[in-house]
Amino acid sequence: MDQLLLDITPPWCPTFDNFVVGSNSELLSILHHALSGDVAERCIYLWGVEGSGKSHLLKACANSALHAVYAEACVPELADIVAVDDVDCLGEDAQVDLFNLYNRMREKGNMLLMSGAKSPLYLALRDDLRTRLSWGLVYQVQTLSDEEKAEALAQHALNKGFALAPEISHYLLRHGRRDLPSLLATLDALDEHSRRMHRAPTVPLLKEVINNQLDSHLRGNDETK
Repeated sequence: MDQLLLDITPPWCPTFDNFVVGSNSELLSILHHALSGDVAERCIYLWGVEGSGKSHLLKACANSALHAVYAEACVPELADIVAVDDVDCLGEDAQVDLFNLYNRMREKGNMLLMSGAKSPLYLALRDDLRTRLSWGLVYQVQTLSDEEKAEALAQHALNKGFALAPEISHYLLRHGRRDLPSLLATLDALDEHSRRMHRAPTVPLLKEVINNQLDSHLRGNDETK
């Protein structure tokens, strides 16, 4: 019989400290200097594949300041720091709102961070907005190697209060989804499952978690047919 668990683990929050830098040291340095006001350009656009860490960095910037706001695929109100994630998902009206927000932020000298899946030149956006995105600093967020992903998994496990055995991370990297957010979500599920079973995290338990995730995904697909 499964037992209910009292989760006393503090909620995980994206910060610069828990971002695995990999090949993004220059980008991280630029963001730190921009937040400190040491960079003249106040508009920064990040792009990269899903799971590369764009959202993590935008949230980390927003979490580092008092008068800051983060928004995903929508345009928020004016603030000292505004982070707009997934601009390539904005509809026509929202693109107009972002264009206007960009101009207002630039006039006031506030910091505007944005992200998308592609370089500004290849975004399916209004021409005037695409041009504005190219005016500022543009950085591609580089994906992590398997070794760096294993480091991120080990650190995430420590933050949750347990040491991750190397064979677990190796199995997860071979059989789990490749993007880091999905890997971390599976690790969270393993932690919950192992605590429910009153057992230490192991590869057999990880296999059960992955199979449960696959079954849940298949059931979801059947329900949508």
